Amino acid sequence: MNNLESVSTPLQSGEVESRVESLLSSMSLAQKIGQLVQTERMAISPQELRDNHIGSVLSGGGSVPGNNRLQDWIDMNDAFWEASTQSHNGNLPIPLLYGVDAIHGHNNVQGATIFPHNIGLGAMRDPELIERIARVTAKEILASGVEWTFAPTLAVAKDIRWGRTYESYSQNTDLVKSYAAPFVKGLQGKFDDDSVIACVKHWVGDGGTTYGMDQGETNLSEEELRQVHMAPYLPALDAGTLTLMVSFNSWMGEKCHGHKYLVNDVLKDELGFKGFVISDWDGINYLSHDFKECIERGMNAGIDMFMVSADWRGFLSAMHQLVGEGKVTMERLDDAVRRILRVKFIYGLFEKPRPKERKWSGSKTFGSKEHREVAREAVRKSLVLLKNEKDILPLDKNSRVLVAGKSADDTGHLCGGFTIAWQGVSDSLKSSKTNPEGEKSSGYHSPWAMVEQGAVDGATSIWEGIEKVCPKAVLNLHGNLADPAKHDVAVVVIGETPYAEGMGDIREDDAIIGEMGQIIKGEMKILSAYGRSVKLSELHPEDLALIKRISDKGIPVVTVYVGGRPLVANEEMNQSDAFIAAWLPGSEGDGVSDVLFGDYDFSGKLSFDWPERYRSPSDRDVKFPFGYGLKYE
Repeated sequence: MNNLESVSTPLQSGEVESRVESLLSSMSLAQKIGQLVQTERMAISPQELRDNHIGSVLSGGGSVPGNNRLQDWIDMNDAFWEASTQSHNGNLPIPLLYGVDAIHGHNNVQGATIFPHNIGLGAMRDPELIERIARVTAKEILASGVEWTFAPTLAVAKDIRWGRTYESYSQNTDLVKSYAAPFVKGLQGKFDDDSVIACVKHWVGDGGTTYGMDQGETNLSEEELRQVHMAPYLPALDAGTLTLMVSFNSWMGEKCHGHKYLVNDVLKDELGFKGFVISDWDGINYLSHDFKECIERGMNAGIDMFMVSADWRGFLSAMHQLVGEGKVTMERLDDAVRRILRVKFIYGLFEKPRPKERKWSGSKTFGSKEHREVAREAVRKSLVLLKNEKDILPLDKNSRVLVAGKSADDTGHLCGGFTIAWQGVSDSLKSSKTNPEGEKSSGYHSPWAMVEQGAVDGATSIWEGIEKVCPKAVLNLHGNLADPAKHDVAVVVIGETPYAEGMGDIREDDAIIGEMGQIIKGEMKILSAYGRSVKLSELHPEDLALIKRISDKGIPVVTVYVGGRPLVANEEMNQSDAFIAAWLPGSEGDGVSDVLFGDYDFSGKLSFDWPERYRSPSDRDVKFPFGYGLKYE
């Protein structure tokens, strides 16, 4: 079963270990226990953090300070940092770590550069660009005064019904593996002023659950678990990732958050990981109905820091009791604190100035044209051309293009989940003025091209990208004004709307909840599913109706699919002259028009099989296989 090799780790240094041991020896029990806690920013004040020696704070999805501007973030983290470094009533000055889910750019913050989600990045087949993306992300995180991101996700998604499929680079282990080290290196660099801390996730097997059920059961042999789902972590560990997050799923019925074999025996002992392991959001809570028992099991399984959304006081009290009762040994407690301090020392946190005074704090490079050009390149390279009848593409910039579809002028749809809010946002608040005929004309000098700021500041929609290069393009979202006498071709932008985590699951039958409940030991967190079918025409019948409305009038249709996974889209493809998978491209819609009009050729290749029929990973027909993608030449 042991087909993983131990990794060499840069997380060992005599000087660092000496500093860790010196500080550890001077810490009280309360100070040690406090370092184990990461809580949500809204659940704690800087003074409470100081008085309880809390080691870390995070922002949950959509949890933002002030008006969600760069300075708001800097001021917030600066206040927490100042409190954590005060010597007050015997408090040892240990700087806190602030964590965010910056998984496709610094996606919680308005004005940030938003990159394509991982499924699109997988289609690029470009590890060098992946490292550049991580470097840009690091700079934008640092601009907000933050030090730590819960990225990259190294899931190998095996079932498109999983609502987190778009967080996976690929169904192919080798492809995911090829991106792991470049992304970690891009974030962490040399642990200097240009670096943030990486957190690879989720350990382990989250992409292999039965029915694609989020937080469900991964029923695989150990050999397959190692070969498919553990393998991408090896290069990330070898590259020196400082932290790792445990997964919500279970393996062989045992939840990973309480799985001593997977966390302690394999990850720490066998693979030699010396950084610290953090739980997912309240991840231990589902080990038992009793919170104290949850903490005991998680701690003894090998979790070092606990993401506790609100009840950090209850955690501190319970951990004091567990240590006093001998249910958590001082050896285990010291090991956890040692790992946390090791990461803080290696990162140079004790030597860094306060967030307001750091090198990149408030930097004008945040959301800059330079950064957005990197994201735009990623968009171009992630697009996959699946159909191009009669070489309708590339489009002529002088043609009369009708642009339609619910996602044509919606940057929130392009960015998907984990953008500004946990479940993503929509530009429904974006008021685009239309001319008296119901169309919005292209051209910046047109009075009908004026738009108010959308839901994702600084982002460019696909329509906005098209109108820059095609003077005769018009926007008519519902296609009701399609006219072959006025329009040579239609670009119709369709697909899924934003979702995140279990809210994106496709669950044909709720009976599977009961089935999994019989296997999984512990509590289950069930969220409302996105839908009950993997057929696009059933999930979003409005898309097929729109395509038909236009194509029935004899206007050629170029369909651009925006979504977090490949879906069965046979009818939509049959009604389209060209079909493009744009995935969730992020804030730079210009990257789509770059390729549509032939300034760049298509280069993306499917990182997942595209299904023709799908009931399960083992009962399906493939329409376009992994690696498929057309080009102009």
